[in-house]
Amino acid sequence: MATATATPTAEVVTGTPASTHPVTLTTAAIAKVKEIMATQDPVPAGLRIGVVGGGCSGFQYSMSFENQSGMMDKVYKFDDLKVFVDATSAMYLVNCTVDYVETLEAAGFKFENAAVKSTCGCGSSFSV
Repeated sequence: MATATATPTAEVVTGTPASTHPVTLTTAAIAKVKEIMATQDPVPAGLRIGVVGGGCSGFQYSMSFENQSGMMDKVYKFDDLKVFVDATSAMYLVNCTVDYVETLEAAGFKFENAAVKSTCGCGSSFSV
């Protein structure tokens, strides 16, 4: 089953053409993030997506709510959802798609990244 994706419009893109973006969010992921953000008090300005060191394979994805962008961030808009990505994480997120998946066993955000060479056994970390 194909999942719809939203193409970002760059709100603030310093030194990068607007046609390139490191990460894509599906409509399901955007809807779930907006739903969760609406329950926060105060409502955050946007979502930070990043890559941090850790896990058994070397890197892990991170997602958190932010009230503003950082100095080294690029800000992308997906249907009025601001997504903050720092310059270092952007290198590891090229052609990465974030989806929200619900099954009978579990529900959560799923990262599909073509650059990943291997993952750990539990699937929470990766290497490039």
